[in-house]
Amino acid sequence: MASFPDFVNENEIGKAKFIGELIPPVAPFDQKSGRETWTVAFAPDGSYFAWSQGHRIVRLVPWKKCLASFSARKEDRSSSVGPRRLSRQNSEGSLLPGEPREHTIDCGDIVWGLAFGSSVPEKQSRCVNIEWHRFKFGQDQLLLATGLNNGRIKIWDVYTGKLLLNLMDHTDIVRDLTFAPDGSLVLVSASRDKTLRVWDLKDDGNMVKVLRGHQNWVYCSAFSPDSSVLCSVGAGKAVFLWDMDKYTLIRKLEGHHNDVVSCEFSPDGALLATASYDTRVIIWDPHTATVLFELGHLFPPPSPIFAGGANDRWVRSVAFCHDGRHIASVTDDMLVRFWSIDEKSPQAIAPLTNGLCCAFSTDGSVLAAGSRDGSVHFWASPHSIASLQHLCRLTLRRVMPTQQVYTLPIPFSMHDYLAYKTL
Repeated sequence: MASFPDFVNENEIGKAKFIGELIPPVAPFDQKSGRETWTVAFAPDGSYFAWSQGHRIVRLVPWKKCLASFSARKEDRSSSVGPRRLSRQNSEGSLLPGEPREHTIDCGDIVWGLAFGSSVPEKQSRCVNIEWHRFKFGQDQLLLATGLNNGRIKIWDVYTGKLLLNLMDHTDIVRDLTFAPDGSLVLVSASRDKTLRVWDLKDDGNMVKVLRGHQNWVYCSAFSPDSSVLCSVGAGKAVFLWDMDKYTLIRKLEGHHNDVVSCEFSPDGALLATASYDTRVIIWDPHTATVLFELGHLFPPPSPIFAGGANDRWVRSVAFCHDGRHIASVTDDMLVRFWSIDEKSPQAIAPLTNGLCCAFSTDGSVLAAGSRDGSVHFWASPHSIASLQHLCRLTLRRVMPTQQVYTLPIPFSMHDYLAYKTL
């Protein structure tokens, strides 16, 4: 396992390039809803950005329009014109036919989880005995799932902003949602009721399975790129890996010293990043259940007793960039950090007060991070050209688990490189 250094001078680390921000409108005080942006999400095709801006409201913004607005604001500042804000209204008159439209959705309760799902028609429902379905999902279908404070899950049509389904079975807050990336429209919800529930939206949203094993709140879940494995984390030190063909627990990963609150697979499925209140992000090999390296947010590294308690370096969120080389983390010390898997210290940092969540854009060029005041901040991801070696490793590891890598008739040093043991 690669250990992190005893000291990092963050004053010497470069600053990430700030692109822009989305600020929620001023709303009257409402005791029944909070202001926090608990989740941000990008559509798989890069067409939309969604954020829970607090007060029960989710904004669906065409991503190209959002980026264009940031560029316009930059030009305004350089020409001394007053700054613009992205309009909350749909500019229907200026939109061309088929152009994405902005939507503001009132979900009726505090929104904790968001997830986009896209359909692949040839992916059949797992419920093979039902021939008639209320909903027929086409090739261009794009859905948004919202997890609410009252335990409900609402499914929306992204293009029209209309409510399609209302899923009711959880008994507490739905903290996180994730769609299987294979286009099957299988949805997994993670809840404070200590369960994960599997829903088949191609079977009109029927619940397929309840996954039990967590002893406390479940904070987050993530599919592997091939949709065969699900990772779940929560109010406990263990990381759970589930077989999503059999709906059984594969194993628990032990290594954190405090609650684990965020998780995500690398795009090739060879790495799993988990973020914890113990001040660390751990990068695992999910195939062998081993720790490959750690990203430390407190130096020198804290003792397990200190890491297991309250501190100002709780890691709130972790995200893997789609290039497979970069990772972002949001921490209570008011910083966003950009990491490279090739280095032990951050490549770049950016200030963020009360950050809660983060996600990379579909092309990996932008990081979005939400905060407690309902706003979202955007930074350009650090740019570097991937080596041919890394691109070959990324391609190979999409289809080959670690155990199979070590059976290849190649030098041992190449085994370790392909297994991410040497970077």
